[in-house]
Amino acid sequence: MSTSRPDLRADCSRCAGLCCVVPAFVQSADFGLDKPSGVACPNLAAPGAGDFRCSIHAELPGRGFRGCTVYDCFGAGQRVVQDHFGGRDWVSSTKERAEMFATFEVVERLHELLWYLEDVLERPAAAPLRSELEGLRDAVDRAAAEPAGVDVLRYQARADVLLGEASALVRRPVGADLRGHDLAGADLRDRDLVAASLRGAVLIGADLRDADLGDADLLGADVRAADLRGADLSQVLFLTRLQVAAMRTDVTTLLPAWAAR
Repeated sequence: MSTSRPDLRADCSRCAGLCCVVPAFVQSADFGLDKPSGVACPNLAAPGAGDFRCSIHAELPGRGFRGCTVYDCFGAGQRVVQDHFGGRDWVSSTKERAEMFATFEVVERLHELLWYLEDVLERPAAAPLRSELEGLRDAVDRAAAEPAGVDVLRYQARADVLLGEASALVRRPVGADLRGHDLAGADLRDRDLVAASLRGAVLIGADLRDADLGDADLLGADVRAADLRGADLSQVLFLTRLQVAAMRTDVTTLLPAWAAR
């Protein structure tokens, strides 16, 4: 399997509700109950009958499950079910259940890396690193195809360095360095954020209305409830669907072509 950006989009119709079973979550503002890892969410429709749809999908925020609306497996679910387990599900294949769950956890993390690598490979400014980026992308994809015993941390460490180098090329001349800064609730409307590094920044509830983020690096930034109405995110680096879903946008927000509003 050769990945591409479309391959890294979740297709729930070809999965088996793995995201509703494998992750653990704790009762909070984002989740309405405690759920251990490997235990099916009670909101799954009828997994025993092969129906892995969410029974409250249209009401998730109002029922206390806002966290589900900003989750993204980067297409790992269908790859695991279809490619690794031949379309079988965890209910009918109980002997493979633990292996399927473990495989999903690994492939999900590898697919997230692939998303970032594919993003920067689309940027002409990163051309000097193309060979290294393509080599790492192909290695990560091979690992996702044969995930048993894969050391994900090794790939993440290599990607962190390489993506940082690529980010600096794309953002040249680099803007403000706000990596890891706690900017929760901050008014950033007058801040120059073009080509800024916001990697790992906490932007919960921040006011970014009408901001031009240019080629800003948003890898790992927490943008829950950040107000980006009227903002330009069309060229932002390492933006994900879960970040788009978590922030506050409207029809005036400029998003990348891949981002479904």
